[in-house]
Amino acid sequence: MWAYRPHHVHHTSFDKVQGCDLHEGEFGKPGVIICWKYVHDGKAKTAKQVVEEIDEENKSIRFKMLEGDLMEEYKSFVIAVKSHPKKDGEGSIAHWTLKYEMLHDGIGHLESLRQFFIELTGDMGGHLVNEK
Repeated sequence: MWAYRPHHVHHTSFDKVQGCDLHEGEFGKPGVIICWKYVHDGKAKTAKQVVEEIDEENKSIRFKMLEGDLMEEYKSFVIAVKSHPKKDGEGSIAHWTLKYEMLHDGIGHLESLRQFFIELTGDMGGHLVNEK
């Protein structure tokens, strides 16, 4: 879903993600530029990102932040998600990696964003199970 249908993520977790607009390129291809509308910590936010890498074999994707609310406090911000199949073959586990450089020492680490991704992943998992 992250690579080919990111514009469907809001169907899985509409309280967190309001939309994903295509700005340039084609979904499913590296280099595509998308803009997310989401709610974090009770506030409406945006994130414009480029998909740097899609690795189908390893079931991973990496987004680099270009513009948006996070860039007001961070010099750089990269989000990667990798899906690991469960040992029993039933479903997968998502591993999120957030790499960022703060503009200054007074900016805190994003524990609430980590929780956002945990909840979003759970919402998506529930949606995908029901989709089958």
